[in-house]
Amino acid sequence: MALSALTLNKVRTALTMLGIIIGITSVIVLVSAGQGAQSLIVDQIKGVGSNLLFVIPGGSQKGQFSPPAASQGILVTTLSTQDVKAMRNPILAPSVQYVNPEVRGQYVVTHAGQDIQVSVAGEDDTYGMVHNIEFSAGDWFNKNEVDGFNQVAVLGSKIKEDLFGARDPIGQIIKIKELSFRVVGVMKPKGVGVGGVDQDSQINVPVTTAQKILLGINYYNMVQIQVKDENSIASAQDEVTRILRNNHHITDPNKDDFTILNPQDIVSLLGTITSALTLFLGAIAGISLLVGGIGIMNIMLVSVTERTREIGLRKAIGAQRSDILLQFLLEAITLTVIGGLLGIAFGYLGAFVIAHFGNWSPVVPLPTVILAFGGSALFGLVFGIYPAYKASKLDPIQALRFE
Repeated sequence: MALSALTLNKVRTALTMLGIIIGITSVIVLVSAGQGAQSLIVDQIKGVGSNLLFVIPGGSQKGQFSPPAASQGILVTTLSTQDVKAMRNPILAPSVQYVNPEVRGQYVVTHAGQDIQVSVAGEDDTYGMVHNIEFSAGDWFNKNEVDGFNQVAVLGSKIKEDLFGARDPIGQIIKIKELSFRVVGVMKPKGVGVGGVDQDSQINVPVTTAQKILLGINYYNMVQIQVKDENSIASAQDEVTRILRNNHHITDPNKDDFTILNPQDIVSLLGTITSALTLFLGAIAGISLLVGGIGIMNIMLVSVTERTREIGLRKAIGAQRSDILLQFLLEAITLTVIGGLLGIAFGYLGAFVIAHFGNWSPVVPLPTVILAFGGSALFGLVFGIYPAYKASKLDPIQALRFE
């Protein structure tokens, strides 16, 4: 009977269900996107290596979500060459294997009449080993080229395609800040690294060259440290902390002018951020479910008014209040259940489409699907009660006389 009543006015029924369909689809798609993005970020950070430490200039409040000042775009110049030398000292830092200081800048890069804006990273000769860089051509620059301030460059895979296409770039000259750099290597596709930097779209040059010739500075934007093994992470962090506090004359730990992060800290921090974002997006999508439920109540109230004579006839031939109540309640629940099933189908489809374009694996948490579907059925029950109750209270004689 509920299905029969709903099919009498197909357009109105479809428009009523649309609110529920959109609501459930939104919940599934947005939560899936949040979970997929979180999974992608975590996997990329874990792929960087579990035995790395990242020293960032600028302190942060311990135990609170307060990122280092440098990560907020504030210029901090506290990491120096003296700090890097001390970290490389095996007596002061026996747990440290490699220390890679880094600086960054944005420049227009020119080759054969092409100009493109590129992120240029100044790295040490150990960077390729620390990050397990693989090459499609050439190799990383060596220690002599770093110490000699050589103007050489290693290209990301996308930059190579943009500047050279199918041509071999090794030995070719590119211009950065109107200065000539010789290409010595091309990296294989690496993807997004720590800090959301697309390594395929950047150019790497010796850190000394970037620091003194391109940027004209005497400090570093970050120092990456490879620890001898994963079990030495804590001891290496303590050693580096002790070195920096001694070099920077810091006696109060609450006044540290640096922040040391390990991959677990970054994963935890990003996990907190993305989880909060996913919850926020899910809550926004949940509002559309509420709107859909209100739409069902409005349509059911209209339906009660239109079918007043039908209700009177049913009660006149013996239908009880509970029968009328159940009839209209089932119609509301049927609307939401069918809309919920369609919403789940569209939600899965949307999640797979977004995952394809976002380049992550589709993640559709089963609890989210159950919660969204259960919520739609609950809204059908809650928002269908009042119209059904109103219908059950109609006086049969008055209802039969209704025009």
